Amino acid sequence: MNNKEAVVNKRSNQRFPFYRFKGTHHEIGLQHGEACRGLIERHLYLAVERLQRQHDIALPKILEETLKYRKYVKEHSPFLDDEIVGIAKGANISIEEAYLLQVRAEINRCFKTDNECTTFAAAPESTKEGTTIIGQNADLPEFYSSISIIKEVEPEEGKATLMLTPAGQVSYIGINNAGMGVFANFLECEGWREGYPRYLFSRFALTHDCVEEAVKDLRSLPRASSRNLIMSDKNGVIANMETTVTDDALLKPKDGILAHANHYLSKELLNEERSKGYLLNNSKIRQQRMEQLLLEKKGEITVEIMKEIMRDRENYPNCLCQAPGDESMQAPGDNGGDIVTFASVIAEPEAGRMWVAMGPPNEYEYHLYSFTR
Repeated sequence: MNNKEAVVNKRSNQRFPFYRFKGTHHEIGLQHGEACRGLIERHLYLAVERLQRQHDIALPKILEETLKYRKYVKEHSPFLDDEIVGIAKGANISIEEAYLLQVRAEINRCFKTDNECTTFAAAPESTKEGTTIIGQNADLPEFYSSISIIKEVEPEEGKATLMLTPAGQVSYIGINNAGMGVFANFLECEGWREGYPRYLFSRFALTHDCVEEAVKDLRSLPRASSRNLIMSDKNGVIANMETTVTDDALLKPKDGILAHANHYLSKELLNEERSKGYLLNNSKIRQQRMEQLLLEKKGEITVEIMKEIMRDRENYPNCLCQAPGDESMQAPGDNGGDIVTFASVIAEPEAGRMWVAMGPPNEYEYHLYSFTR
């Protein structure tokens, strides 16, 4: 057995649970809540416990804040409010608790920020098969590996979606059946406020057929917070949309490649950057490494090559693939240290396929998920 075979054999074949929900949006939420009740309860407990462990914030105050965001969801995507209400009923939790799972980043806005995720997109001219490949290494607290799911949502009206989400969330990252892919990562700016929640940007974008229309409508939202979205469509169009609460900037592929981490790259928004120190340094190293590896394979990029790129551990501890303990090495003495690559996703949206690893992909195998029809 060679060294590569030995490494492969050590990787876990464990995978995220898969669910298919269909019907009205309320029925979809109800099915989600009932099927994932135990995971949702655990997600809620762990999210609240982490907030209260790291910061002195009482649960009643947390829940009071969550419903301030609901009116924006009801105004701009009432179908998602229907799903959230259904999740609450199906999981036997309150609407406030269900909304907390959607807006935990906003609730946490006054406290410590963490780096989250490295995204990429390879345009058709840079891939071997001439199709778009898009995805990300998703970095969150390690427990998200144990409470996340892959869900196929088929509403009576509108686009079907295939997404990775923590249980109880209506939106995170994924693709739709019109050939669009939307992936996202954290950006830090001033002025976070009550408004449309950042995690819902992805699902909102996936209600569209093309990047141009998604960008147009994302600009119309009264955004609560900042977020980076990297999007692709069946026409081969790719765009990266950096946002603040009031402004945005688009980045287009360079040499058929896009790579992003957790800092602003556009000239228009450089002054908005608020990350600093090890957080900013870590983000810059990851973004540059992803771009370097993509350019080295330009014209040859396949899903298999992307799997190896996503497993990259160069520049330790500032790695594309973040393992337990890396964060504490980035900032010795910091009491955080629980952020890891809890999932890795590689998608071919035009073909309706996603490959997902349920943890650092150097330790976990990828598994294929696709639309049922």
